[in-house]
Amino acid sequence: GVIGNNGPITTAGASKAAQFIQLCDQKQVALLFLHNTTGFMVGTESERNGIIKHGSKMIQAVANARVAKFSVVVGGSYGAGNYAMCGRGLDPHFIFAWPNNKTAVMGGAQAGKVLRIVAEQKQRSMGLEPDEKVLDMLEQTTAINLEKQSTALYGTAHLWDDGIIDPRQTRNVLGFVLDTQREAKARHLHNNSFGVARL
Repeated sequence: GVIGNNGPITTAGASKAAQFIQLCDQKQVALLFLHNTTGFMVGTESERNGIIKHGSKMIQAVANARVAKFSVVVGGSYGAGNYAMCGRGLDPHFIFAWPNNKTAVMGGAQAGKVLRIVAEQKQRSMGLEPDEKVLDMLEQTTAINLEKQSTALYGTAHLWDDGIIDPRQTRNVLGFVLDTQREAKARHLHNNSFGVARL
């Protein structure tokens, strides 16, 4: 079964994916995840529609699936969307990345803004006037560092994937790992049912 996305994971998408994963698991069909997500859809409307419930249902389905799971990060893979799409944390049998991929908790610009807001609120709560130059530096430094740490080369150097593959070779690589997984599953170790006799 193939699960792919191109943007945020919606409530309906998460619910549909969870059911699809369960069906594939019941029928013993391997799963292939093609990542290109910014994470789960956020906002009041998504929360009302049950994004937390359905998103957790999807992550639970991925975690509990007993079939072979393969992932290819073809674009972005951010936040909890990385887990829902069987990122390294959910132990896929193989996970590959295209050279243009980005994997992180969130985008660098968003992380910089979040840390700026947190630092500013902390200074105000201590009765201090926020230093705009320091806050600007914090925001810029965070954005730059996170952008560097979300690149394909950084991720593969830290073993967040099993290697960067040429997008043109994706089909060949997936065919090879599917054959490898099938062969590994077919091999059984047989217990020795009798003792070792001395000569």
